[in-house]
Amino acid sequence: MTASIRAFADNTADPKVSGLLHLPDTPNGNALVLTHGAGSNAQAPLLRALADAFCAAGFTVLRCDLPYRQARSFGPPGPGDAARDRAGLKNAIAAISRVMSEDGGAPRLADFARPGNSEVDPPLSRSLRQGGDSEKNEAVPLNTPLVGPALSDPEQSEGKSNGWESKVFLAGHSYGGRQASILCAELSEKEPDLVSGLLLLSYPLHPPRRPEQQRTQHLPDLRTPALFVHGTRDPFGSIAEIEQALKMIPARTKLLAVEGAGHDLGFKGKATREELPPLVLEEMQKLEVRMQK
Repeated sequence: MTASIRAFADNTADPKVSGLLHLPDTPNGNALVLTHGAGSNAQAPLLRALADAFCAAGFTVLRCDLPYRQARSFGPPGPGDAARDRAGLKNAIAAISRVMSEDGGAPRLADFARPGNSEVDPPLSRSLRQGGDSEKNEAVPLNTPLVGPALSDPEQSEGKSNGWESKVFLAGHSYGGRQASILCAELSEKEPDLVSGLLLLSYPLHPPRRPEQQRTQHLPDLRTPALFVHGTRDPFGSIAEIEQALKMIPARTKLLAVEGAGHDLGFKGKATREELPPLVLEEMQKLEVRMQK
């Protein structure tokens, strides 16, 4: 389990960054920004399970609400939301980089705690308890919310301090993963090292029953190593179709097929696949090792 889970907000950014920050007992110097699909939010059971698994391995994890979800507590994104959602993801990367730069990759909790370091703080806001999370009434342990501009030092925006350089990974389910991959493709020329690796959960290759509407236009420009996690029964793309799409990507990729899973990867209602988060973590770690060779 994580050392603590704290409400997080950077209100100095536009779009704002809002979500939950998982702080590990023993930081490994790396961070993960994790976001949700079109009908969900940062409280989705899949995101929470993955955040716990990565945090237990030493990652500082920010699971965040995309700007469209911050603006509306339920419903899908609108046609004009995508560019702003990508901007929000970029701001989330900058925010987590500043957190990591506080102490050479290990966030200093004392800097963020209020006097007395209370163990119990206000409950989650209504907006974080809606949007497709069937477990929205479950209490989540929170300590002091982290709020900008305390984390807005521009000189440390690259996640570096005293020679330390943290790696930031970006992950998203469905729509969130698609926007994450488009963002990395857009950054491939000017900021290719901003994201060290992608985790794309149930990439929505095409709308259900419309395989001709491929969402692959940006893939030839994607130069960020990526792990795709996809169910064998996902109506947004078959395993064979995903394998063909991966051939368009010049970066290193890996496909983890989840047998029998649909678009929710087995996390629907109270149902979970407890074996999946550790497996995803293991495959991401393998991908990182291969990136270093």
